[in-house]
Amino acid sequence: MKFSLFVHMERLAPGPSHAELFDQLTELVQLAERGGFKAAWIGEHHGMEFTIAPNPFINLAYLAAKTERIRLGTGTVIAPFWHPIKLAGEAALTDVASRGRLDIGIARGAYSFEYERLLPGLDAWGAGQRLRELIPAVQQLWQGDYAHQGEFWSFPATTCVPRPVQQPHPPIWVAARDPNSHEFAVTNGCNVQVTPLASGDAEVASLMDRFNTACAAHPERPRPQIMLLMHSFVCASEAEVAETARELSRFYCTFGAWFKNERPVRQGFLEPLSETEMAAMPQYAPDLMRRNLVIGEPEDVIARLKAYEALGYDQYSLWVDSGLSFERKKRSLELFIDKVMPAFD
Repeated sequence: MKFSLFVHMERLAPGPSHAELFDQLTELVQLAERGGFKAAWIGEHHGMEFTIAPNPFINLAYLAAKTERIRLGTGTVIAPFWHPIKLAGEAALTDVASRGRLDIGIARGAYSFEYERLLPGLDAWGAGQRLRELIPAVQQLWQGDYAHQGEFWSFPATTCVPRPVQQPHPPIWVAARDPNSHEFAVTNGCNVQVTPLASGDAEVASLMDRFNTACAAHPERPRPQIMLLMHSFVCASEAEVAETARELSRFYCTFGAWFKNERPVRQGFLEPLSETEMAAMPQYAPDLMRRNLVIGEPEDVIARLKAYEALGYDQYSLWVDSGLSFERKKRSLELFIDKVMPAFD
């Protein structure tokens, strides 16, 4: 099982400038490369200080010049916000800039906050249908002279310019949860990204079951890779474990409020939650965060990851967005490299 870093610029409240956050993200990716990580992933989000990522290709092209070996992935672009020609071209140029190190993660998106601003009236079903039309179109554009007549996009014969360095194209990863999404990925030659969010190890196993079922249903297709994404922090003491669980509880309560899209947002910041409001979200209580996320001292983290490796996951991505300080994130990553990764050599 290989390791990767899932990271964004983020602010839960005004504080470090965006320029400082940009430099901190760069430093974390460079640290991951020195530590032997396989990839770094940056996603797409709009109008949210909670996750500052309007176009991951900009970050990745910049990081391509600041790194040498680590693969650079979109984790993930939001399918309905992209025209196939635009996505194919921007991805190909990023692959050129990185000398063939690009991976492309694609998702339908999840926040109605974004849907109602970029495509009013869009829902999760419609977003998923756009994803299923987008991916085959992008694959064909990379081959060239492709004309498309679909439900959502139509265009005459077009060739992606430039062409990607990787042939036939960069690896594509589909963010999948329901069985139909797993089957779509397998039948279209795509790898799979999954996350249980804060649901715990039963969901980790269930997601792998859905993937295995899709692979078994299509023995004629090569088995793709599957990546597991989870919030992961290595701590130096029991006291730090408890503190991190409390901070991840606040992060997930905020995440839940963003997802509901009912709370005021001003200047890109969600109106802060009170302690009473967070207590009304028992599914994100600190004790559940400690149990369901990967938070612990090195030996505890190793044991959890060995179990995921045994399930068959090809890549494990450390999700470090959390509201924690840059210094805490960096220290956790250093502990992971020094104390956890040697157990997987």
